[in-house]
Amino acid sequence: MSYFLTGASGFVGRHLLEKLFARKGEIYLLVRKESKKKLQDMLDGIVAPSKRIHLITGDLTEKNLGISKKNIDAMKGKVKHFFHLAAIYDMSASMEDQLAANVDGTKHAVQLAEAIKAGCFHHTSSIAAAGMYPGVFREDMFEEAEGLDHPYFKTKHDSEAIVRKDCNIPFRIYRPAMVLGHSKTGVIDKIDGPYYFFKLIQKMRKIFPQWMPMMGLEGGRLNMVPVDYVVDVMDHIAHQKGLDGGCFHITDSNPKRIGTVLNIFADAANAPQMNMRIDARVFNFVPGAVKQGLMMLSPVRRIRKQLMNDIGIPPGVLKFVNYPTRFDDRETQKALKGSGIKLPKLKKYAFRLWDYWERNLDPDLFVDRSLSGRVAGKRVMVTGASSGIGHAVAMMLAEKGAHLIIVARGLEKLEETAKEAKALGAEVSMYSADLSDEKSALKLVEDVNNDLGGVDILVNNAGRSIRRSIALSYDRFHDFERTMDLNYFGSLRLIMGFLPGMSERKFGQIINISSIGVLTNAPRFSAYVASKAALDAFSRCAAAEYNDLNVAFTTINMPLVRTPMIAPTKMYNNVPTISPEEAALFIKDAIIRRPQRIATKLGVFAQVMHAVMPKSMEVVMNSAFNMFPDSAAAKGDKSAAPKEVSPEQMAFASLMRGVHW
Repeated sequence: MSYFLTGASGFVGRHLLEKLFARKGEIYLLVRKESKKKLQDMLDGIVAPSKRIHLITGDLTEKNLGISKKNIDAMKGKVKHFFHLAAIYDMSASMEDQLAANVDGTKHAVQLAEAIKAGCFHHTSSIAAAGMYPGVFREDMFEEAEGLDHPYFKTKHDSEAIVRKDCNIPFRIYRPAMVLGHSKTGVIDKIDGPYYFFKLIQKMRKIFPQWMPMMGLEGGRLNMVPVDYVVDVMDHIAHQKGLDGGCFHITDSNPKRIGTVLNIFADAANAPQMNMRIDARVFNFVPGAVKQGLMMLSPVRRIRKQLMNDIGIPPGVLKFVNYPTRFDDRETQKALKGSGIKLPKLKKYAFRLWDYWERNLDPDLFVDRSLSGRVAGKRVMVTGASSGIGHAVAMMLAEKGAHLIIVARGLEKLEETAKEAKALGAEVSMYSADLSDEKSALKLVEDVNNDLGGVDILVNNAGRSIRRSIALSYDRFHDFERTMDLNYFGSLRLIMGFLPGMSERKFGQIINISSIGVLTNAPRFSAYVASKAALDAFSRCAAAEYNDLNVAFTTINMPLVRTPMIAPTKMYNNVPTISPEEAALFIKDAIIRRPQRIATKLGVFAQVMHAVMPKSMEVVMNSAFNMFPDSAAAKGDKSAAPKEVSPEQMAFASLMRGVHW
């Protein structure tokens, strides 16, 4: 008993091959001349029985698959099972490419199978052959298919038609559902189907705690089966007697809705569950003409494209959210009776698929995510570079080849930073300036533009914090003025000074070091939080204006960092903080990814809670306000000894790690 396979190097093909290795007989594999080495490497990797395998050079697009007469004569009468698996399994491929591979390829495969007098032609079709049929599609149905507008659906239907109408030898047709990775190994061949949503799940995991309920969409049912189940079924049915002419659905008898599938994978990824789901069919009330008209508007198209890019979903995929077809598989189950072949439950192996995707197929793995790749040779300005976060960021950038532009008021410490950076091999430009002073800040901008031709990345790190309750600030209006002068106006002067050059070059990034206090609305920090909130609001407005000029604005809502700025508040010596070096990693992430905002999960959660339950959060923050008193320095009592932090304060600060109190 011998076998012939097309598409042996494909995902289903190579797993079917492993099943056939356990059976006796010669195995002939179609291969293009230029793909021989690739196929041979694959065979070596799966420890194939080389003595029984013969590589037959040919091409799907040619008559008889382009196989020579000599090879046809050599195989004639020897091949019992001819498996045709080669096809384009790509929803985004063009009609022209899919016609050549799926339709013409099948026609040529049938020609060859007849020429070599194969015992049975096994055609791997797809549930896509049913199109968008509104109801249950049985295994004995074919002509009833509807909604075949999509190239993939149409070519899978047309290729199956060739087998049904033109094949003059016995045949069997297999219609697998959406093929997932291997249920035992987790191996996936490419990003497709539910994997398009993995990036969204990953983003949710990074932003929100796992226990936080989320809102999502509930769509149609996704019929999915793992590749090992597909090949087990094909191998078993192919070798059963009396099934010629049959069509077999390799599907899930009880497919799950999209929302349930996403929650299964979210659970596997330790991400939040979409507990509240909106049925996507509610949007069907919008007339098709209105939808089409909206999509003709350029702003709508841009917004849709950006949204799809952000969550990593190709626009065409959304068309199938309300997929209407269900599949009956009674003939398949009848043929499998007594075989012990059962469909594995998705919940049992979803974690393997997620793990394989995240380790091997996550698109971020194939992007240059190195800091040096972003900053090497770029002019990067860091303000407040003589100590704390600024110093740590300067050292980090110096090691990665940036042209470092460091700014601070104190010249002596700034020179020490410059010396350290140069020792790391960095090109350093040093400027002393008081950013809270308009003349000093404007002179800095003028000097940098004249000396260096501008800035590519601006890190607005210099800032001033004041921890004092409003009740102690009635006669200290200057507290609000001086924080605004540095934190808002100081940063704004630099942004406005360097933006023209960035716009002209169509490249740039503004990174503003804000505070978690803006998200939590921290009491006692009204002056500081207000100044940072003003800068945050400006950045959101500016980001919209400069989006098409490739100038990014990133706000980092930094948690509490152990720097000289918080030193006057002695209580902070005993509460959880992060180091300047840890804070520098936030800036590293900002430069690499260029997001609009970076914040801790706690900060995002606090912002959501303030929006959803403002009064409850007000009570929480008021409790914290009463728990953590004003410092002696805030009261103007320099002689008072700092009080010990109580266990209650320690516990609360640990629970709200990184929040300013």
